[in-house]
Amino acid sequence: MQTVRAKKALGQHFLTDESIALRIVESLDNEIRNVLEVGPGMGVLTKHLVTRSNTNFRAIEIDLESADFLHQNYPQLHLIEGDFLRLPLDNLFDSPFAVIGNFPYNISSQILFRVYEHRNLVPEVVGMFQKEVAERITAKPGSKVYGILSVLLSAFYETEYLFTVSEHVFNPPPKVKSAVIRLRRNSTSQLDCDETLFVKTVKAGFNQRRKTLRNALKPLSMDIDSVPASLLSCRAEQLSVDEFVKLTNCLLPLNQPA
Repeated sequence: MQTVRAKKALGQHFLTDESIALRIVESLDNEIRNVLEVGPGMGVLTKHLVTRSNTNFRAIEIDLESADFLHQNYPQLHLIEGDFLRLPLDNLFDSPFAVIGNFPYNISSQILFRVYEHRNLVPEVVGMFQKEVAERITAKPGSKVYGILSVLLSAFYETEYLFTVSEHVFNPPPKVKSAVIRLRRNSTSQLDCDETLFVKTVKAGFNQRRKTLRNALKPLSMDIDSVPASLLSCRAEQLSVDEFVKLTNCLLPLNQPA
């Protein structure tokens, strides 16, 4: 009971269905040699990943009890004991790497923001998320669940909702359904705008998503006179990545002539 409580506190629900575990692993691109598993827990994905041919596989686990289990049962595993959100990623492998995992629900969005920040190192992500988070990540413009991560990730990745997973195949069972998604890096190397301002603009728009952008962008303290009225009259959920780029390019510092 103490073990289950500890895992639950970490936001971790352990997958017990082997067929789903194998399906997740098989969703990875076989051409990607370097693979990092985040939060392997009791190794339900790990057991398939360590035997994957032509793969340089590593895993990172923050829970000491899980790490001890993995050391005992998978002695060949290159296991990093630590926090993915703090792990220096630049020197983890000698070339880009895929990220895979049954991600802890309480930090799943933070994991993806970290991937976004290191997008040139991570060509692919395959992961299990809470279903509503998975739907939000893969949402398209116009959807009520389209949000900050939808825009930021779709700027640099093709996002795919792969399949839904029942709550009954986990221990402990979560109170919600889960889903597996895949992100694959697209051909965009950089956006045609100031990317720091782009992120601030996207966040400002969705932080007050019920307001039109004319009002939602006020906290940015930028001059919006050059922004087309057709954009300012929209809500953030209506704009594509390209339209957010256009919006960003139209913003000017206050008191700066156009």
